[in-house]
Amino acid sequence: MPKIVFVRPEGEAREVEAAEGSSAMRAALTGGVEGITADCGGEASCATCHVFVDEQWLVQVGEPGLDEDDMLEFTACTRQPNSRLSCQIRMRDELDGLVLNLPESQ
Repeated sequence: MPKIVFVRPEGEAREVEAAEGSSAMRAALTGGVEGITADCGGEASCATCHVFVDEQWLVQVGEPGLDEDDMLEFTACTRQPNSRLSCQIRMRDELDGLVLNLPESQ
C-alpha cells in the first residue's frame, strides 16, 4: 500500500497508508489527518481538500484536470503552481512516499 506524508503548516508530518486507486483525500480522512475537511466528499466541488504537492512529486502526480483547475480558483488559501485537490490525486504504487503540504486553512 502506498504511503502519503501530510505536512501541516507548522511542520508536523503525519504518514498514512492509502489503498491503491483511492484518493489522497480519502487516505487523509481515514488516517485522521487534520486540515482536510472534504465537505463535498470527494466530488471536486468544494476545494476543502486543497494541498500543495511537494516539488519533487509534481511530475509523478501530474496536472489537474479542467474541472479541478477551475475549482482551485476557489481555495481559501492562495493557489500556487503546485496546488491540487487531494480528492483528485489517485494513489498508485509509483506515488509511495508522496509528500503533500497542507495550507493554513481550507
